[in-house]
Amino acid sequence: MREDSLTIRQVATRSGIATSALRFYEAEGLIRARRTSGGQRRFARDVLRRVAFVRIAQRVGLTIEEIRRALATLPASRTPTKDDWERLARGWQPRLDEQIATLERLRDRLGSCIGCGCLSFKACALYNPGDTAARLGAGPRWLLGDRPPAALAPPPGGRRRR
Repeated sequence: MREDSLTIRQVATRSGIATSALRFYEAEGLIRARRTSGGQRRFARDVLRRVAFVRIAQRVGLTIEEIRRALATLPASRTPTKDDWERLARGWQPRLDEQIATLERLRDRLGSCIGCGCLSFKACALYNPGDTAARLGAGPRWLLGDRPPAALAPPPGGRRRR
């Protein structure tokens, strides 16, 4: 065994990820292992960064396919450098910025009208009269990023003053 390789147990311990999840990541092509003559997995140390990336990407709601496409941009024949990871990060900035904006809308508007069309709150008569959000599509339109007409938009902090 090479000195810089790790067993699946070592990767699991260091990364905080179950061995079953590591096997899943490998099956999905997110990480790679070589096999010993006895069939045991051995991972290069740089797998720890890949696993950390996968774990955080999943936590913020990115799909396995998005993660797979991003990791596929890293070199397979060598350990990715800082420049490789920075290039990957730059490519993800628009996606992450949108995710951040969605989370901020959720934080700021969940207690008021979210443009869902429920019409069950008294406030909906003010914020979404006649279910105007439905013209924009299904679901929580204001949380998804659509903007209510300016006259209907609640002021910062949520409630309209009379």
